[in-house]
This record gives sequence, structure tokens and C-alpha cells, in this order.
Amino acid sequence: MNHSPHFRQLLAAAAAQPEPQRLLFVFAVAELPDSATPEQRERFQSGRGGALAPLMCVDKAPGDVTDFAGLVSEAGRAGPPWSVVFAASLSGQAGRPPDKARIDLALETMVEAVRDGRISGFAAYGPQGEFLEIG
Repeated sequence: MNHSPHFRQLLAAAAAQPEPQRLLFVFAVAELPDSATPEQRERFQSGRGGALAPLMCVDKAPGDVTDFAGLVSEAGRAGPPWSVVFAASLSGQAGRPPDKARIDLALETMVEAVRDGRISGFAAYGPQGEFLEIG
């Protein structure tokens, strides 16, 4: 498992914010659409291309995530295998963390963004903790 310096920086940045944060994670898998062309199928078979399908999502306080390996272990117990996890942070206000309604809305919005391929605002990591530049 790669001890991702980028992921450690994400955790440190969230913990250092003046307002309480929640970390948002969306786990996804790359899949090949039924309508894929032969060229798209070939690219997918070689490990490139495909569409992202969100599998599960979770929010965590920055102190609840000690490292990437712990996140991976928990995800493995909670759901199916995944190929990429997207991460974002949601800030609280007036010294209070975001409430459940804001967190749920943010996660729903994030899941839809991943489904639609609008992922440029998220950090992305592979299963070994490697920072992914997707796009």
C-alpha cells in the first residue's frame, strides 16, 4: 500500500481549517457501457477508458481517518471492490461541523458529479493510495 503523501496532505489541510470539516468520499468503479464501440471496448480492456459508476459514499471527521490504509480497510468491509475514491471537504460554520442535511446533500451532489464525469474539483486516489490525475 502506497502511503500517499497527497492523502496525508488532504487530512492535514482539513484538520488545519478554522471551521470544523467533514471529509466526503465517493468510491467508484470503472465500467464499460453496454453501448460501447469496439474501440472503446479495446481501450477498456487495456485499462483505459470506461465510465465511472459510484458504488458507495461516506463522510468522516478528519480525526476519524488516520491514513489511507484505514480508509481502504473500512471500505473493504462496507462494500464491493472499487477502482477509485474521490475525496472532498465540507466546511462547517460558526465553530460547528456541517449538519446531517448539508452532509447528505453534499454527498448526493458529489455522487451525481462522479456519475456525470464532473470530477475536476475532487481529489482522486487509486486502491493503493496513489494520487490520480483524471481528465
